[in-house]
Order: sequence, then C-alpha cells, then structure tokens
Amino acid sequence: MIISMIVAMDLTNAIGEGNTIPWRLSADMMRFKNLTQGSGNNAVVMGRKTWESLPNKSRPLPDRLNIVMSRNSNWKDLGAEVALYPGRAIEIAYSEACDICWIIGGSEIYDLFINLVDEIHLTRVKTEHSGKVVFPRWDSDNWTEQVVEEYMKDSKNEFSTIYSIWKKN
Repeated sequence: MIISMIVAMDLTNAIGEGNTIPWRLSADMMRFKNLTQGSGNNAVVMGRKTWESLPNKSRPLPDRLNIVMSRNSNWKDLGAEVALYPGRAIEIAYSEACDICWIIGGSEIYDLFINLVDEIHLTRVKTEHSGKVVFPRWDSDNWTEQVVEEYMKDSKNEFSTIYSIWKKN
C-alpha cells in the first residue's frame, strides 16, 4: 500500500482559514476527487475538524474508506472509521486492502504523517496569506519534485496553480 499526502497551499504555506478552504479551484477539486477515489479501493485519512467541515451530503466521501483521526476514543460518526494514532489509521487502510492511503488534512494530521508518506501531491496556489492554518514545516531537501501541470486563473479557478508530485529520495 502506498501512503500519499494531498494538499493545496498558497505561497506562504497557508492551507485554510478556520475550517474552510480559502479559495475556489474547480480543477484542483476534480483532481482531488479523481486521485483519492482511484479505482475505488483507496482510503482517506483526515482529522475530525476536516471531517466536520465536509458538507453533510459529501460525508463520508464516496467510494473511499473514510478514516477520521480523533483523540476522543468515544467519538464516532456514520461512515467513519476512527483512529487514535497514525499507525492505527494505516493499519485500518491496510486491513481493508486499500491501494493508496491518502492523508487529506488538516494541519495537525499532515504534521503527524509527514514522515510516514511516500509522496506528496501538492497544488501550489499563486496567492499569499490565505489563512491562519498552515502546512507544517518539512525538509523538502530529502524530496524530488516533478511538476505535472499548471492551471491559469479562469472563471472556475480563482487563482493560477502549479500541481506537482514530491517523492522521497
């Protein structure tokens, strides 16, 4: 099983404002859906706040095993598997024979998993200071970046973006 992280961040590493995504990027949302669904045998790992920020109609994210990280061992919600620590989340995905275990946020979850992932799918949003929630510091020197595509700002994408995949050396 591959463990991958997927994140969109601005030029100052902001990923959110409160429990919301601070921009509207249709191309990035479609990429997120296509990658995390894959062939329908993938898991997504998120924090409880990220789970609760999803619209009710989107919860759980369809065609994916939804694993929610929570410090509260009594927390539960329909459609969510609960994990108290990163190893348990990976164990759940592995036991369900998932092809890819996607780490989808938020900031605390990214920080917990940054040293456990094989690759990071990063959308760099060409704007600054989009929010107070930021991606954790990571040493990109130990990674190799492959730029995959660039999107220009248009009526469905509020900002221009660069999508790249970072792989551990």
